Amino acid sequence: CKFLLHSIPKVLTCLQPVRETREKQVQLWKELILDYCRSQKMYIISLEEDFPLFSNPKIERSLSYEAKEVFLAALVSEGRAEWIDKSHKKCLILWLRIQDWANYILDFVKENGLEVTTIEDIRSGIETHGTGKYTKLHGD
Repeated sequence: CKFLLHSIPKVLTCLQPVRETREKQVQLWKELILDYCRSQKMYIISLEEDFPLFSNPKIERSLSYEAKEVFLAALVSEGRAEWIDKSHKKCLILWLRIQDWANYILDFVKENGLEVTTIEDIRSGIETHGTGKYTKLHGD
């Protein structure tokens, strides 16, 4: 389970020095951040505010500021997040890439013969009932 990664002291405190190990670490943290944010319906991560994944009081460890920056920057570089301030301290987490959201919405419009619609229509309209397909579009 990826969430167990959060309990390993060395993983929770610093970036790994060996390039291959660091790449694996970054990949695991990207997946962990995305999964956690999706499951908790979280959209914003601030480098300067507490974030549950970045510290574990049980083992008295916290992720370094540098590591947090690296992990979020990796998400940004893949289109899975966007910095929402010029100082790169707050990040909008994208459960799907923007292009994937656009394709998702376009598919809905095409499948249902729609021309003009709102996100709320897609999320809760008659065409959606029973499909479960478009419930990821959250307005809350």
